[in-house]
Amino acid sequence: MNLMSDIKSPRQWMDERGLSLAEVIAASKLESRVVEAILHGRYTPSPDQRQNLAAALGVSIEQIAWGHATPVEAMYGHGPQFGRSP
Repeated sequence: MNLMSDIKSPRQWMDERGLSLAEVIAASKLESRVVEAILHGRYTPSPDQRQNLAAALGVSIEQIAWGHATPVEAMYGHGPQFGRSP
């Protein structure tokens, strides 16, 4: 079994399985704001949260792409509050 072809985002698994947001929230026993943030790629879940969400979706943790959709930008220097940056 090739798992690489079975890796999808949580939203893709929901769509494929025909699950609503309310069903996933109820089955995962996670707060709605946490589930919504994970689905929008704004939050990286803890190992326990990953397990709960994967179980709610009916897949293994390894089958979910947990990537962050919001770019992380590195800040250099001390920032504008100190009056200088590179």
